Amino acid sequence: MASYDIRPLQLKILETLKTVDEVCRKHGLRYYITAGTMLGAVRHGGFIPWDDDLDIAMPRPDYDLLVQNCREWLPEPLELVSAETDPDYPFPFAKIQNSSTTLIERKHIRYLGGVYIDVFPLDGVPEGALARMWHFARYEYLKRIVYFVYRDPFKHGRGPSSWIPRMVQKLYTKESIQRKLRKAMTSTPYDATDMVVDHDDGSRGVLHRDIIGEPTPVNFEGVMVSGYAKPHEYLSGKYGDYMTIPDVEHQRQHNFYHMDLEHPYREFDFESKE
Repeated sequence: MASYDIRPLQLKILETLKTVDEVCRKHGLRYYITAGTMLGAVRHGGFIPWDDDLDIAMPRPDYDLLVQNCREWLPEPLELVSAETDPDYPFPFAKIQNSSTTLIERKHIRYLGGVYIDVFPLDGVPEGALARMWHFARYEYLKRIVYFVYRDPFKHGRGPSSWIPRMVQKLYTKESIQRKLRKAMTSTPYDATDMVVDHDDGSRGVLHRDIIGEPTPVNFEGVMVSGYAKPHEYLSGKYGDYMTIPDVEHQRQHNFYHMDLEHPYREFDFESKE
């Protein structure tokens, strides 16, 4: 568990969610709180007490519209970052971050950013078992390549552990591997199948479309936001007995490399911290 006071961070994240909800309603975009955020809404009426992030998911067509128009639609200090908007961004999903803050998750991935919410695209997947197996095998391979492309090859020294990332970085650029990964993720259009997925969950995240349904109002920290149409089916499939609170040893929380709720990330200097 991290040692900092989590509540100020949660409240800062909640401000972002409120604004994103307003933007999505204004422009007719579908979104859903998802994963631990959906669990928190059902079990706690808001954040899981030890949770220090927030997740939403968007059907790929809506996700792409938001990415394309983010500079116009999102008010300052919010900004959307993704592989489509920034070649140095290392993930296959977007973040909406508060640029007046600083939050760096891990030292070895030197991507500068602010306090954020994760935005996961929902994609279609093949309905046949074999086709779906091949789809996820390809996705997991490309995701691993993405990790090596962005990783500091000398994270564990200059010995054999550096050989694979150095070789991968000679074979692929950041832009080329992100294009390949996006092509794999979107190979089955969202509206062409009854099976959809948040790829961040891998093959375990495959859902029937009726579980997601239309965005359905749900209370989160006293604010009505959008959730899945069938939360019980979603949460029981993902977490099992989701209403039982785990013991302290299983209450997962980030241990961020650096967090500052008062100063913009563009002022941060890695060298000065080291």
